[in-house]
Amino acid sequence: MKVVGVIPARFASSRFPGKPLAPILGKPMIQWVYERSLLAGNVDEVLVATDDRRIHDAVAGFNGRCVLTGECATGSDRVFEAVRNSACDVVLNLQGDEPTLDPRSVSALVEMMLERPGLDMGTLVSPIRSRREYEDPNVVKVALGGEGRCLYFSRSPVPHLRDVPFEGAAIWRHVGIYAFRKPFLQVFTSWPRGILETSESLEQLRALENGVVICAAQVEWPGCAVDTPEDLPGAERALGKILEAEGGG
Repeated sequence: MKVVGVIPARFASSRFPGKPLAPILGKPMIQWVYERSLLAGNVDEVLVATDDRRIHDAVAGFNGRCVLTGECATGSDRVFEAVRNSACDVVLNLQGDEPTLDPRSVSALVEMMLERPGLDMGTLVSPIRSRREYEDPNVVKVALGGEGRCLYFSRSPVPHLRDVPFEGAAIWRHVGIYAFRKPFLQVFTSWPRGILETSESLEQLRALENGVVICAAQVEWPGCAVDTPEDLPGAERALGKILEAEGGG
């Protein structure tokens, strides 16, 4: 079974144009994501998918693989365009703004897909331990059922803790990395946006609205996503600590 990881990368970000090329510890951010994705031992191939020649050339400059796509409405659309003609079985949609990407977490997601051959879509969740995260609409929460089944994703605080203390409650944040069976990815990208997806601006709700089971692997995610230029110093500090703990860079 072949597993391909795809990193969709746009140059024209409204909050941070050129974000994939932002320098972090001497490398463009997209290079950190690419190289750390390759450290996941059960991922056979990693490639960047972009519609921008500048990103393509930067990836080629560090000997990475890159596919030029056309304009795409969503990251998942761009991922599918990149693998449309690829003979792969599982496709990972990786995030290009996570320079601290954890290879062990990516491996856990792939392992779940390999162990559950009937599962069409998987993702990752990590514990929420602060009220600030729980109440932050930029932190996507996940209500989980048995065996890691994702019941709902929301920017609102879910589940609502009525008469339940916050400390020790099972509250999960979504880690925006997805795994798809390739045939399902093609179907998923053909569906129109639904009411819930439009309301929450969360692409994964399209699958739930169409009755698809999404399951999540539970991990400790050290992620430090870069959304604006102001996030770069924090990302550099976090990445530096990770590299030191791993014994190098």
